Amino acid sequence: MVSGHLSNTQAATFRKRLLAWFDVHKRDLPWRRTSDPYRIWVSEIMLQQTRVAAVLDHYAEFLRRFPAVTDLSKAPEADVLAVWSGLGYYRRARMLHSGAKAVVNDHAGMLPRTSVELRSLPGIGNYTSAAIASIAFGEAVAAVDGNVERVLTRVAGLASDGPAAKSSLRPAIQKVADRLLDGTRPGDFNQAMMELGATTCLPRNPLCLQCPVAAQCITRGEHPALKRKPMITRSVAFALILRNKGRRGTQVLLSQRDASETVMPGMWELPKISEDHFNSEGAEVSLRHAIVQTNYVVHVHAMDAEALLKFRASADEDKWISLDSLSSLPLTGLARKILRRVGLLAHKVAQPAI
Repeated sequence: MVSGHLSNTQAATFRKRLLAWFDVHKRDLPWRRTSDPYRIWVSEIMLQQTRVAAVLDHYAEFLRRFPAVTDLSKAPEADVLAVWSGLGYYRRARMLHSGAKAVVNDHAGMLPRTSVELRSLPGIGNYTSAAIASIAFGEAVAAVDGNVERVLTRVAGLASDGPAAKSSLRPAIQKVADRLLDGTRPGDFNQAMMELGATTCLPRNPLCLQCPVAAQCITRGEHPALKRKPMITRSVAFALILRNKGRRGTQVLLSQRDASETVMPGMWELPKISEDHFNSEGAEVSLRHAIVQTNYVVHVHAMDAEALLKFRASADEDKWISLDSLSSLPLTGLARKILRRVGLLAHKVAQPAI
């Protein structure tokens, strides 16, 4: 019943209506203006768990710095992370960098053309391999990300009222996706399904009256809301320490996270200080920053280097960085946000990627 609730005629109508809608309503996105497999690969990695609006400028700047897979493979990891800074989930950047090296060393600089071969590259799983293979090479393979999963769950009338139930439904969802896939335009079909989930079949208050395939949908509305893990709130404090080096300009003191850290290893941030001694009172700037399930309340205090030593056991990771060098450094997203807030780091206006 799951994959067969639509007759062959109804399934064909589903494909026709979805693609006709996509041809008219698809967003004009830079990765949709290219057939270059490398650029499509970069876009798919950046878009994982990240909003399109957040990806646009990073995508353009990344391709300006690394226009081809050979350029990315030769780049130092620190340079890759610096361009990625602000997108989060930095493991994606490291895997993309490793994947570029594998493409150059093991595949003569050419991205594998099938979903099966693509999965041999670091950081490429079932969804990403299917997306790249269908969009760049026309392979008839269905790509199921979170947006597509939601669309198909509703279309087929599958209930998913918890993570365990949702996981158990994935084979059935993939079966529906495989059956509905348009084999003549697999890349466009997969993108149309993603577009439908991102713009119309929304997690909350889906726009069913605007949906091109509402007639083929069993649910026509949202499932009962899933129970979400509560957000945790934590307070953290950082020191903002500047010095003027004359002709060499102003420098800011930053701290590099240890390479053994499980989160953002090797990235640069402002020196952390104990929240026991510093709170919002007297802060140079206060802001909020969310990472996964944690909301951080951040207070930044201006001080000098001598004062910092009173609150930290070691300064081995600290280094003076010129303001001109900040944009080329792999900063944590929070550090980048703070430095922009205090006017030490400018917002870049990236050129469109062609």
